[in-house]
Amino acid sequence: METRPDGRVGDEVVHAVNGLTARWATTTHHGTAFSAAGVWPLLAFLADGAAGPARAELAGALGVPAERAAGAARELLARLAAVPGLEAALGLWTHHGLPLREEWRAGLPAGTQGVFGDDLVTAQERLDRWAAERTGGLVERMPVTLTREARMVLAGALTLRTDWRQPFTELPLRPAAGPWQGRILRGLHRRSVRPDRVGVAGTPDGFVTVLTVPGGGGIDVHLVLGEERMTSGQVLTAGVGVVGRGLPLTGGGGLPHGHVGPGVHVEQQPAAGPEPRTLDMTTVSYEVRADHDLLALPGLFGLTTASDPRTGHFPGVSPHPLAVGEARQSAVARFGALGFRAAAVTAVMPAPAGGAPSYTHETTVVRVAFDRPFAFLTTDRESRLILLAGWVTDPSPHPTPGFGPPSR
Repeated sequence: METRPDGRVGDEVVHAVNGLTARWATTTHHGTAFSAAGVWPLLAFLADGAAGPARAELAGALGVPAERAAGAARELLARLAAVPGLEAALGLWTHHGLPLREEWRAGLPAGTQGVFGDDLVTAQERLDRWAAERTGGLVERMPVTLTREARMVLAGALTLRTDWRQPFTELPLRPAAGPWQGRILRGLHRRSVRPDRVGVAGTPDGFVTVLTVPGGGGIDVHLVLGEERMTSGQVLTAGVGVVGRGLPLTGGGGLPHGHVGPGVHVEQQPAAGPEPRTLDMTTVSYEVRADHDLLALPGLFGLTTASDPRTGHFPGVSPHPLAVGEARQSAVARFGALGFRAAAVTAVMPAPAGGAPSYTHETTVVRVAFDRPFAFLTTDRESRLILLAGWVTDPSPHPTPGFGPPSR
């Protein structure tokens, strides 16, 4: 697997990462944000050092052969770091008593390795500081907590910052129907001469409306609204299909008059003279925070055997037997009048095989917004690689009392 001549990651890696996004999306039920692009490189480096069933399961979750996984991960990280407004980082910390295989360590990007000792408080502070610094404070701490059994932490950080080409105007919004009826929300509105920024697609589960909000640096945010009967997983899966061009989309310029899709109305309005078809966009600002225990879905991430502590699974990483004791991701996404900010920190913490894994449970805080629950997917515009995705269920209130017009 090689990078294309123009320096971009090939379609095979994009397809593999987006495939993991689609499978993860089917498990979502509540307001959430998640990044398969943040998990994928870590699983790839683990697959490179794994053996037996654990190696096969990790390769299956990745969608690429294990012997090519490390190279694909390096290419993906390099591409992510090259996108303006997107920062990607990898960190490896090992206990001072754990020897690493030189072949495996050499496969990681340069400058990623650190060492920790028995002073776990100081070591945890260092890991938390790394997470905060790599995400500009959006994620304040590492999603895993060091224990006496921990021998290694492999972590990745992904941070997105993009400003809209055309800012929204912030106005109070009161939905006239739906689960947010009667609430005063922080509404966002703008008008565009690009009606094809919105489109409608049909799926076996129902119709979805997709609005593309272009940001700077080649990053797009796609808002996806499905029929009310559709689940979050169905809407997100449809969004992945549209982004990957697997589902045909009828653009706003070709839609007939009337109610033509979820949340979409095409109508005639008086004008002073001949004018092109325009797009009138109304949405709501939101913030979503979520914490994910990857070991709660071990089959999805290829970690079923790898997390079995009865034996070691990573002889290519270290001569000491290791099993995955903890694997988590913390993610945050903010959509506002001026732009989009998001970050995800993912960490995998192997422990000695034969010991029981240790888990840390954290409260998930969800604050999200729109006319009714909807999905979002953030992509690299050229490759259409999905960087972060999510499902919005709870709108933000408008900061000051007031009455805005009901949404239609």
